[in-house]
Amino acid sequence: MSAPPRFLYPLTFPLRLMPSVMHSRVLATMLNQVMKEALLEGELDFLQGRRVAIEIDDIGVRYLLGLADGRIRGYGNEAKADASIAGGLREFLLLAARREDADTLFFQRRLRMSGDTELGLYLKNFFDAFEPPARWAPLTRALDRMASLRFPGR
Repeated sequence: MSAPPRFLYPLTFPLRLMPSVMHSRVLATMLNQVMKEALLEGELDFLQGRRVAIEIDDIGVRYLLGLADGRIRGYGNEAKADASIAGGLREFLLLAARREDADTLFFQRRLRMSGDTELGLYLKNFFDAFEPPARWAPLTRALDRMASLRFPGR
């Protein structure tokens, strides 16, 4: 994992003080709300009993998520990941804002996948097809604005 760029340090310091399980649980709570309908329809059942790590290299944060009892759960870093997706903060913002597709970012080597690639592909295909409910449009717009920020050295 590369060191975070100097300008991100003030933002990453508080994140690094928090245990990784807290990061993952907060993200899981948000995803459970955004993906409520998809969870109810069983679209994420392929994650049942599996764990996926999301590693944001340039800020040094790692999330570990899985599915249990029909809900996305967050885990601490002591748990093993079945698959891992890694990249920079901007790449994940571009994905979340739906400005770039995962295939493009993988082929440009801006995102990397390791571990169970079949699981990673299921996840990628789910996100390619997922349309956030209209009530989450303000969040999508905020992510889009964040993805538009130009950081020094980029």
